[in-house]
Amino acid sequence: SCGLIGGEAIADLDYSEDSEADVDLNIIKTGNGGFVEIQGTAEREPFTDKQMKAMLTLADNGIKQLITIQKQIVGKL
Repeated sequence: SCGLIGGEAIADLDYSEDSEADVDLNIIKTGNGGFVEIQGTAEREPFTDKQMKAMLTLADNGIKQLITIQKQIVGKL
């Protein structure tokens, strides 16, 4: 998950951040980089293309890190 808080794009929102976010965006991707789901809501004010791109970039970087960690763990099994 990611979102906008005070105009700043934030990744991996915890509950308190999520409940205060101006935008809440959830993104699910496959290990090959394909999108499974994009779901987002402007809770207060609409968001711009630039802000959307910033959130997508944060989410993409976080997903890549998670996939790397998952592959390291699964490779050890």
